[in-house]
Amino acid sequence: MHNYVLTVSCRASRGIVAAISGYLTAKGCNIIDSAQFDDLKHGRFFMRISFISEEGAGLEELRSGFAEVGAPFDMHFEFHDTNERMKVLLMVSRFGHCLNDLLYRWKIGALPIDIVGVISNHFDYQKVVVNHDIPFHHIVVTKDNKVEAEARMMAIVEETGTELVVLARYMQILSDDLCQKMSGRIINIHHSFLPSFKGANPYKQAYERGVKLIGATAHYVTADLDEGPIIEQDVARVTHAQSAADYVSIGRDVEAQVLARAVHAHIHNRTFLNGDRTVVFPASPDSYASERMG
Repeated sequence: MHNYVLTVSCRASRGIVAAISGYLTAKGCNIIDSAQFDDLKHGRFFMRISFISEEGAGLEELRSGFAEVGAPFDMHFEFHDTNERMKVLLMVSRFGHCLNDLLYRWKIGALPIDIVGVISNHFDYQKVVVNHDIPFHHIVVTKDNKVEAEARMMAIVEETGTELVVLARYMQILSDDLCQKMSGRIINIHHSFLPSFKGANPYKQAYERGVKLIGATAHYVTADLDEGPIIEQDVARVTHAQSAADYVSIGRDVEAQVLARAVHAHIHNRTFLNGDRTVVFPASPDSYASERMG
């Protein structure tokens, strides 16, 4: 038996669920987890189905046969083999908390991905990366060489078959062209003080203003800086008794957790772009055991 996931997005219409479930049943498949959402305002439908092929239907057979089912609804659909790990490229600058967290989760199996490499504009984490037997790529980015630097990045993406790029506190702004090429395939993390506290030392600024909540936001990258569709967010409470250094420590912990959850949702095909928003289906109690974060 093979475990697959089917993701569907299309215009909202009657009969979609019946058509999908009827097809899977006819192919000898057993649905084990299903989630759907109708965006009534925009007339869009989203669905994720996890199922087992009990009678041997393979991925290509399922894909080719489903095209006829999806055509009347103008469906965008994808079948995924849960045994195939997504190829992920990490990018980092000089703050390593998110990188170290992702590497640890990957190492213990909590993030079932293939890390195909790490790109950095500094050498701070070269040894850490190499010690994990992961290729390290040092690419310096300046105003004068930005086009060439991004061309090198895209070459690495293409050579490694990268399916997802994760900006684990990579502190360079990506060009509009690169964002468009990789639309829906780059995840970024940043503190949630924006737009209140911009620039250097945002946590110090927050401390000086007596902020009581520290948060982080993980989102897909678009040409609009830090304004892409949000995947995951969280907050932690702080008090007047804590220092600016405490704010930084707590904030980095939240950032690492939020980024890991966003990556986890994406690699399990639980995220859907819906204009400037996202639809993110949570893991059900039955399926969470096989997708647990650890």
